[in-house]
Amino acid sequence: MTTDPRIDAYIAKAAPFAQPILKHLRALVAQALPNAEETIKWSMPHWTSGGKNVVGMAAFKAHCAFVIHGDGRQGDAMGQYGKISTLADLPAEADLIAKLHDARDRLAAGQPKKAKAPPKPEIPMPDDFGRALAGEGAASANFAGFAPSQRRDYLEWITTAKAEATRAKRIAQAVEWIAEGKKRNWKYENC
Repeated sequence: MTTDPRIDAYIAKAAPFAQPILKHLRALVAQALPNAEETIKWSMPHWTSGGKNVVGMAAFKAHCAFVIHGDGRQGDAMGQYGKISTLADLPAEADLIAKLHDARDRLAAGQPKKAKAPPKPEIPMPDDFGRALAGEGAASANFAGFAPSQRRDYLEWITTAKAEATRAKRIAQAVEWIAEGKKRNWKYENC
């Protein structure tokens, strides 16, 4: 495996507790996946096979993370192994190597990383919002032309209002924006 000097620099900049963990994980990946390519993705060391992400690691202030792509997430930390603060926090090398081989083989076989999530159920149109849209022809036509996710954004925003005054305010604002052809989060689209 050809090493990437950016990963050397990443490990050198990591906190002293993290350096032996990162070096150990890097050596383990090199052993398990000798044909993988080292790279930096999302500012973290990763290994790819055939251009697809297989595994990555990261160092934080008080822990490290090890991510085998497509293998799910467990606990409150990035990756499957929780917050790794010492080498003792890692599972047995044989187990990690087996997981890395499984990930590589899954990618080589072209199997998807995970099953596609089922579609979210439709949110029924509230009567008051339906009447407000019907009273404004442009808003009604624009709303009907929105993608289901865009309609859902507005419906969730309106139906989650706790107070009637808030709901009425949101309906009025929504009708105004929809009449102008704006999606619910239009303010953030060009950031």
